[in-house]
Amino acid sequence: MRAHRLALAAAFALAASPAFARPVLVELFTSQSCSSCPPANALLGQLKAQDKDILPLSFDVTYWNDLGWKDTDSLPGATDRQDWYASLRHSTEVYTPEAVVDGQSQLVGSHAAELRAAIKSAKAAPAGNVAIGISGQNQLGISVAAGKGTGSVLLVGYDDQHRTHVGAGENGGVLITEVNVVRAMVPLGAWSGAALQLRAPRPAGQYVAVILQGADGQVLGLAAR
Repeated sequence: MRAHRLALAAAFALAASPAFARPVLVELFTSQSCSSCPPANALLGQLKAQDKDILPLSFDVTYWNDLGWKDTDSLPGATDRQDWYASLRHSTEVYTPEAVVDGQSQLVGSHAAELRAAIKSAKAAPAGNVAIGISGQNQLGISVAAGKGTGSVLLVGYDDQHRTHVGAGENGGVLITEVNVVRAMVPLGAWSGAALQLRAPRPAGQYVAVILQGADGQVLGLAAR
């Protein structure tokens, strides 16, 4: 009987605990001017609605801006971030739509089965789970716990959703819907593995996220608010 009670208690504790302690980061590099991007934008929206254990972010790149329409959400930092991911695979090739899952898997952003599989793998074996806290309103306090490895801290501001009527280019006349649109990216410095306290002005955007990432792209910690 005692063994049975212990088994029931263990099963209850397992059921009550989350599958993992932080969300998986799903980044979509996209553009309002890319005719291949709306299906990827829609897929990211579906994933956001269906899976609360991910943080999806839309990064609008700049290199489509001279092809008939200037993306109203484009950020130079988004282009730089995609270039960095390309360098990690020893390449200069970038494209839209591209998805990057937890800083590791890089794939076509509209390939639903592959994207879901990459998310599942990241949930099963996250590279790191360093605790991150975010406090304050106009002035943010950010705490990064001690942990294994080294990395850098990135503060991101983003909006819940943007709907844009594209006036020209490949998507001329199309209403583009994007979720979790990144509006600001602020590098906050290096993390040595020791506990770290940071302060920063709140960036543009309805919500904020803090990404702790290793030099190899692996996400070591992630929090959003």
